[in-house]
Amino acid sequence: MIDWGVAERIASGVAGTPSGGTALAGDLAALTARASERVVAYTGLRPARAIPAPEAVDRRTWLGLNLRSMRTTMEPIEAKLRGGDSPLGMPLRAAGGLLLAAEIGGLTGYLAQRVLGQYELVLLDPASPERLLFVAPNLREAARRLDVREADLVAWVGIHEVTHAVQFTGVPWLREHLAGELRALLETVDVKLDLGKLPTLDDLRGALDRFRDGGLVTLVAGPERMAILDRVQATMAVVEGHAEHVMDAVGEELLPSLPELREALDRRRREKPPAVKLLERLIGLELKMRQYEQGREFCDAVVDRGGMAALNRVWTSPEALPTLDELGAPGTWLARVGASPLPPA
Repeated sequence: MIDWGVAERIASGVAGTPSGGTALAGDLAALTARASERVVAYTGLRPARAIPAPEAVDRRTWLGLNLRSMRTTMEPIEAKLRGGDSPLGMPLRAAGGLLLAAEIGGLTGYLAQRVLGQYELVLLDPASPERLLFVAPNLREAARRLDVREADLVAWVGIHEVTHAVQFTGVPWLREHLAGELRALLETVDVKLDLGKLPTLDDLRGALDRFRDGGLVTLVAGPERMAILDRVQATMAVVEGHAEHVMDAVGEELLPSLPELREALDRRRREKPPAVKLLERLIGLELKMRQYEQGREFCDAVVDRGGMAALNRVWTSPEALPTLDELGAPGTWLARVGASPLPPA
């Protein structure tokens, strides 16, 4: 029911097509090999298979890969649209599919303007190949705007994405755990419209409160979905926070310009235009960024007190992952998984 042709046309229009091709400064194969060696040595995680070869891509290629991934993810929603029992029948389902196509296209096109690198894997399709992507026009533009060396930025982003590859190839349960949570989340999605019930004042107040906390994504999430979202967000905060921590720790060894890179990236985040900040709040990305920052703070705190061996306890089992509350209280998490709590700061 989702018109993926519409989604692709909207995404392409939003993303734009910068000139310059996919050429990047530095040797991608050499830098990812070096990064992989250092990430494995620092983290102690041992990949069970080779990480994918790096690929420099343009925005259009990145869009195509991510729309295909999104299509696989959205199959359960499309099935519900096709089998829905709405009183308005097929016209309403078609309109819902078109609306979803527009939303997917707009969001994916916006992300295509900003993403620098990506470890691409389709959670719900284990047969889909993993890929290590560097979005060349975005890296060149970011290096220019941030006034940093392009080769250094590419290398730093490479460490981050290689860390994700090491996580998902070195932690045997991680991919299936996230896939299971995603399936559970999709099973709770209700695409039917209740045309016989108008929202009450309390409904509207509750919706406003949820929007203030987390953007539009929380407006369609009931208690069951919010519980799953909390678990997914806590897991992703650890995954991203771990990568951020490793990115800086390994980058300190390899990149003399690391302080300038970190300051420039933080400045990039602070100096977003108001319209961009509003859009990110509407689609929930602002919440995501806050949680990733909290994930990094959690990882930094655990390593500072107990070393990487303490942090690696997050990878022992899904049950060892911190909750959202424990992200803000690393001592509580360490006590739960069998270590002494952190001393007061």
